[in-house]
Amino acid sequence: MASSNHDDTCIGINNHHHHHQQQQQLHPLAFSILWSPLPPITWFLPFIGHMGITTSHGTACDFQGPYTVGDNGKMAFGTATRALQIDITSLPAGGAEQWDKAIAEANAEYRTRMHNICCDNCHSHVAWALNDMEITAFGIRQWDMVKLCFLVFFKGRFLSLGGFVTQFLPFGVFLLIVILVRLL
Repeated sequence: MASSNHDDTCIGINNHHHHHQQQQQLHPLAFSILWSPLPPITWFLPFIGHMGITTSHGTACDFQGPYTVGDNGKMAFGTATRALQIDITSLPAGGAEQWDKAIAEANAEYRTRMHNICCDNCHSHVAWALNDMEITAFGIRQWDMVKLCFLVFFKGRFLSLGGFVTQFLPFGVFLLIVILVRLL
């Protein structure tokens, strides 16, 4: 039942030359929390969506369902529409290697878990990785799914105009219908 372990895609090479090269050519989404809409829930509650986390190479990893973690860069509900990059300078030790190791450990842990939309979900997977690496960012030291939800909602940047439209247009239409029905 468990998907095969692909954690090697989330671990970088540990030599100095590669690290220097990596710093010069960082993927634009490296060290980021990713977000995508989760239809139809996002249509009515636009702050609720699907979440993943990227490695130091920008590869998306997300808890996709029971015993399944995607770590090949493809998120369960399509391309990410929002991203929030994390400053890794507060990592206690290890920088990019510590970041990738924590994500690999979160991936391994969540390959053993049943998915629960309300209590143990994609947000929990991201929180587990961030807590495991002991990072402090945006004033947060102890991560959980509620903090992540609102942090990305208020601070995450849209990756395109289409991402903004995808997140808010269905809610806007729903709101307009409710207002029109109340007025009639």
